[in-house]
Amino acid sequence: MLIDSHCHLDFPEFDQDREQVLHRARMSGIQGAIVPAIGPENWRRVMQLCQAHHQLWFALGIHPCFATKESFAQLEKLEALLGGLPSKLVAVGECGLDGVNSPLLMPEQIQLCLEQMQLANRFNLPVLFHIRKAHHHLLALLDREPLKAGGVVHGFSGSTQVASEYLRRGLYLGVGGVITYPRASKTRTAVSSAPLERLLLETDSPDMPLNGHQGQRNEPQQAALVLQELSQLLDLPYSSIAQVLSQNHIRLFKRLS
Repeated sequence: MLIDSHCHLDFPEFDQDREQVLHRARMSGIQGAIVPAIGPENWRRVMQLCQAHHQLWFALGIHPCFATKESFAQLEKLEALLGGLPSKLVAVGECGLDGVNSPLLMPEQIQLCLEQMQLANRFNLPVLFHIRKAHHHLLALLDREPLKAGGVVHGFSGSTQVASEYLRRGLYLGVGGVITYPRASKTRTAVSSAPLERLLLETDSPDMPLNGHQGQRNEPQQAALVLQELSQLLDLPYSSIAQVLSQNHIRLFKRLS
């Protein structure tokens, strides 16, 4: 089951043609998608969207770029939602750390991320991590609160050394449009050096457009082009990589079935 492991299909950019977007994804071989929430403001929206479409699943969390000091008061509500283990829930997220765009100071981000990791461990769910210019902080958190059900570094764009640190701690790497840019040599090298069994396919739609598609809305069907680039990068058959990535998605997101 080849899926887009990270796309924001609930965003208003898809309000006019969401059904067509899903159809195009299926026609390109992408049979489903995981829709992560960004905070309390869209928890219900992603849940309702995914309940209405058999090929969609969701994650619930608080994104560091949309967090505020009031977010800590929402953790009890998040705990209640996760504790119900609603159908189609597959992970906690999107949560993490952002050294550029978060309204919160880094110590506050760290505490908010830690408490979401603790919730993931309590309910045996993997975590979808957003991480930007704060790898050392997240690695320290992973040492402090090892994840029972694992997780993924979404939209990975780091070096081979950073990748190896995440892999050593049991995480997967989310591979998206970054690898389609020839100038992204650091990330292309890191991805090509990682075990194929620890990679996931994603788009981060509607963001992170692929090379040659700058300025356009990204969508799940583009995951097929990411896979095509990965096939060329690793010099392996498209079908072989698709089979392994499908197994990876099911192995990490055990509630997909």
